[in-house]
Amino acid sequence: MFDFKEYLRLDMFPHMLCPGCGHGIVLGAMLRAIHSLGLSKDEVMVVSGIGCSSRLSGYVDFNTLHTTHGRPLAFATGIKLARPELKVIVITGDGDALSIGGNHLIHAARRNLAMTCLLLNNEIYGMTGGQSAPTTTPGKISTTSPKGQTERAFDSCRLAEAAGATFVARGITYEPAAVERLIAAALQHNGFSFVEILSDCPEFFGRFNRVGSPSDMLFTQKQNTLDAKAAAALPPERRKGKLLTGILHQDSAPEYLATLDQNFAGAVRPDMRE
Repeated sequence: MFDFKEYLRLDMFPHMLCPGCGHGIVLGAMLRAIHSLGLSKDEVMVVSGIGCSSRLSGYVDFNTLHTTHGRPLAFATGIKLARPELKVIVITGDGDALSIGGNHLIHAARRNLAMTCLLLNNEIYGMTGGQSAPTTTPGKISTTSPKGQTERAFDSCRLAEAAGATFVARGITYEPAAVERLIAAALQHNGFSFVEILSDCPEFFGRFNRVGSPSDMLFTQKQNTLDAKAAAALPPERRKGKLLTGILHQDSAPEYLATLDQNFAGAVRPDMRE
């Protein structure tokens, strides 16, 4: 039987998430995915940066590391190289991963090192006062765009795929069971896996943009997204303006550690191998 308490540091509670925040839904989905795969707590390493989503690493009873802003993928790369037997999970936010951490994201995807990046996208900097983020859609209000965001938003899944990620998926907190399945699939992938999860921020994004209650925001998620498999059978006009969810890209490519092992084995002179 699954018991959340087995995977939590209860002395870290109560948590600091605002009422209605979607990040707790993602945390629950991640824990269920880990449990479903039969992973022990000693096998899992959770790394995070700075932001509301990054606080989740402090609540879970795994090997954990809370790092500097934008750098969790860099720390996670070092951990995976040193301890390849670990399942390394990076929990990051849209600002943490796509702004100051954007360079680390594209190169982590390019290397194809076997680790999983969960990007929790709430379209705003929630921890530091509600500034616009790289994912804030045009026209939306924030403390740094009081008349509406003028810059275009990143599509993080397209960015990750273009940079070389061999597993790319998107989930929504409206569908926690689907998020659980995506995370489980990502953890089993032999290469860099990237999962964007749309997670609402009622306190800043919701209040500034007057989009209703937390439950209203969840329903809006569902209205604005479409399952990728279902979308394939629909005419273009039905797909227009919808974000696709599910596994969006999956490919096989040489995994970084395997490539390193092969290259270093060939680089060592015979007389140096003893």
